[in-house]
Amino acid sequence: MTTKEAILYQKLPNDKVRCTACARYCEIGRDQIGLCGIRANNNGKLDLLAYGKVITGHVDPIEKKPVTHYRPGTSIFSIATTGCNWLCKYCQNYDISQRRKIEGTDMTPQQVVDLAKQSGSDGIAYTYNQPSIFIEFAHDCGVVARKNGLFNIFVSNGYDTPETVNMMNEFLDCITIDFKGNAEPQFSRRYIGIPDPGPIFDTLKEIHKKTKIHVEITDLIVPRVGDNIEYAKRLCRFIYDEFGPDMPIHFLRFHPDYKMMEFESTPILTLEKHYDVAKEVGLNYAYLGNVPGHRLENTYCPQCKEIVVKRYGFDIQGWHLDNNNNCSFCGAKIAITGSLSKNYKQNRFQFVI
Repeated sequence: MTTKEAILYQKLPNDKVRCTACARYCEIGRDQIGLCGIRANNNGKLDLLAYGKVITGHVDPIEKKPVTHYRPGTSIFSIATTGCNWLCKYCQNYDISQRRKIEGTDMTPQQVVDLAKQSGSDGIAYTYNQPSIFIEFAHDCGVVARKNGLFNIFVSNGYDTPETVNMMNEFLDCITIDFKGNAEPQFSRRYIGIPDPGPIFDTLKEIHKKTKIHVEITDLIVPRVGDNIEYAKRLCRFIYDEFGPDMPIHFLRFHPDYKMMEFESTPILTLEKHYDVAKEVGLNYAYLGNVPGHRLENTYCPQCKEIVVKRYGFDIQGWHLDNNNNCSFCGAKIAITGSLSKNYKQNRFQFVI
């Protein structure tokens, strides 16, 4: 089994340790394992059991993360370990995230980067489970990736700590923070298994205050139990007040999975109401996700309201920006980092591991 001593932890009396990789701050006794399933107390030190254990490798479009305002049209090599610090009843990656076995292909950071380059990817995404639980491995991969001209993305639940944000700042270029159910506390307790979504907001503040990492927000809208419109307003106001009007937010359609098979998919009208809330608050870039072909997948110019990036699912079908990412119709600046990838091609999906 591949193991490596963790960096993000504190030693406590009686050979206990406190993990500082996520906001649970698990205090772990000797020979015990944290809730995530991959950080264990070994003789009074914290080991990352899944260091170098890659359970999956997959080439994705960056838009699948979803990220639409950073390096559009690029391909991302997505990796994960087993385990997670959340217990989401709706998780579509439950076979990875809720697996409490240390499994996967043994890979060094250099091998991860080499495989990413061989697959033609432009960056590496740490995703499918919560990347902060294996952040020491992600960090080592990310440092090598940058040296090789690749960028790094976290797809994160944001349930992190100041310590994880500090480490992110050493290698991370982009992060998407995935709120669930509009960050309504009762939903968080019942369907995620966390007492309070407050640490997610704190993480966003830390990222904004201490880093230049590109941030996008997603919000999974779950019908009946996670679609409270008042909490959607609170979330959108927080984003506007903390980051300003140009922070992208993606409202994602729920589909039944794992332990929530009795729920229906989110009605499109419910998603559209969330979009309207974001626009009323003043956010310039709001999107609907998991609804291929919907008009609100597109990027609209905040000034002239024309479509400047036309999308279908994860594919870009129209690009109406100049070389400076100004609107081709009215000249307004569009808040997108990077132009459309010169190597862009549709349907950028490929299993690697």
